[in-house]
Amino acid sequence: MGQAGFDVVVIGAGVIGLSIAARLASDRRSVLILERDSGFARGITSRNSEVIHAGIYYPAGSLKATSCVEGRAQLYAWCEARGVPHSRLGKLIVASDEDEISTLDDLLVRGEANGVSGLRLLDADAVARLEPAVRAEAALESSETGIVDAYELCLSLLAAAEARGAVLALEREVVGLEQAAVGWRIEVSTPSGSEVIEATCVIDAAGLAADHIASLAGIDVDAAGWRQHPCKGDYFVVAPGTGKRGRLPSRLIYPVPQQAGLGIHATLDMAGRIRFGPDAEYVSDADMSIDPAKGSAFSAAASRYLPSLTGVPLVPDYAGIRPKLAAEGEAFRDFVVEEASSLGAPGLIACVGIESPGLTAALALAARVETLLT
Repeated sequence: MGQAGFDVVVIGAGVIGLSIAARLASDRRSVLILERDSGFARGITSRNSEVIHAGIYYPAGSLKATSCVEGRAQLYAWCEARGVPHSRLGKLIVASDEDEISTLDDLLVRGEANGVSGLRLLDADAVARLEPAVRAEAALESSETGIVDAYELCLSLLAAAEARGAVLALEREVVGLEQAAVGWRIEVSTPSGSEVIEATCVIDAAGLAADHIASLAGIDVDAAGWRQHPCKGDYFVVAPGTGKRGRLPSRLIYPVPQQAGLGIHATLDMAGRIRFGPDAEYVSDADMSIDPAKGSAFSAAASRYLPSLTGVPLVPDYAGIRPKLAAEGEAFRDFVVEEASSLGAPGLIACVGIESPGLTAALALAARVETLLT
């Protein structure tokens, strides 16, 4: 059993953990990143939609709203400075029926309250001129929405963290957290046995396991309201060999939002590939299989705003799971990024319930963690 000490241990090497490590690492602060998988960015981050969100949907003043707006600007600047593939291609939120137009009005008000620029309402004719493939009664355009290569982003964050002295340790699963005289004693399972690591501060950025890590630290996650509720979303693509489908959009196309998600939308990746999803289904395990029979429902949902998809078969692409703090049917829940002294765990900074727009907000959340650390 080995033993080592660090100023900060970050648990989780997804986009949140890597952003935090890149922010905190310096010649004055030693940082270790623990990742239970055999590679970085293989959890939630690897199944992200890769959308850079503008910050429209979240209540004004919430951490989701402020960190999304601040993080978006930081993310674009980071990608431009480091050559990370990205595109500020814009988005339309479309009303397929007249009774959905009032929702667009509400979203415009909310987005402007959050400080989102580049928003404008479009009528049906304006939508048709901008995106001939899209049918809509009206739309809200967001010119600041974009996409990013999530893996390349994480690679750049890891490079920045390591350049500042951070160390990434793979196949290291945290199985115990115990307060020490100064800081924390962390028990880690490894392929060859176990290790004990000492840290002055622990950052819980463990994604789907963030509430479990908090419970290892002695926090009653139910009493704290930190119990995460996994919510699965499936994505579909047009079946290979389908042939000509008519024109496709050049922007992201979203319907008006649904209760547990943003509805079946059309997203593009950096290769120009279009996919449709996600839906939202609360689940009890991490099964990533997709029922192909759902393809007809996805096609019907997408064809409301993309008529060229009518009758076009869709097949499963991939699935992801969000660690939502709001249980099924519950109201909005914000990100948790808190130092846990009041819960009996001083020196633990918990990042819990980091779902969408977590990738967009990652750099801003890292700055918040740094503030909590000082």
